[in-house]
Amino acid sequence: MRVKAELLSSYSGTKLAAEKSELSSKRTKRRRRRPGWMPPVIQQLFDTLKAVFSEGKSGFVLSKDEVARIQSILDQMKPADVGISPKLPYFRNVDAGVPPQITYLHVYECPEFSIGLFCLPPSAVIPLHNHPGMTAFSKVLFGSMHIKSYDWVAVDSGSGEASKRVTLSSGEQLAKLKTDTVFTAPCETSILYPDSGGNMHCFTAKTACAVLDVFVPPYSVPERNCTYYHDYSYTKCAG
Repeated sequence: MRVKAELLSSYSGTKLAAEKSELSSKRTKRRRRRPGWMPPVIQQLFDTLKAVFSEGKSGFVLSKDEVARIQSILDQMKPADVGISPKLPYFRNVDAGVPPQITYLHVYECPEFSIGLFCLPPSAVIPLHNHPGMTAFSKVLFGSMHIKSYDWVAVDSGSGEASKRVTLSSGEQLAKLKTDTVFTAPCETSILYPDSGGNMHCFTAKTACAVLDVFVPPYSVPERNCTYYHDYSYTKCAG
């Protein structure tokens, strides 16, 4: 996977390591800045997220009402609201000999949440990865994207302790399929939760597409580091 990160306002960014999730000092400084002018719908999204965390909220777990408030704004969002279109160079395959490059356009980030855009050319893939302790909203703004997601299979320990993941003797952990479908814009916002809703997912662009992501809270090293996975059929792992 090749990812390029840029600022939505200035388009001046840096390369990100392909299979790592690390926060540079530049990004840490950026997340502390107050956002400049935002289009009205993005401003509404920002104001709603800020309001959620200004109401004396403890922790990062969102209530059903808070999820609905955020989702209702994302559901109505269109490409023009963030100033993008399929004609932009981000959505072209420049070199047929290498995997398509994915561009991440940074909108805003603070300790409580982040807002950003993933721009995927046709056939671009964001590999299977997780969102530890996070609620993630993904809105396909245009194009068609195949989303495949999983949740861990867990069993009750029976001793009042937290449920434990099922691990095979070969070391692999069992996961259950949650979503395996193509989302074509306009469509509803996809939502995943810390322990459900398909917390591990992968994206494959069937056409050029743009996805607006809201993470609550954002990735953070080492507390919420992103981990990538390979998925295998149960029969292959069980032998």
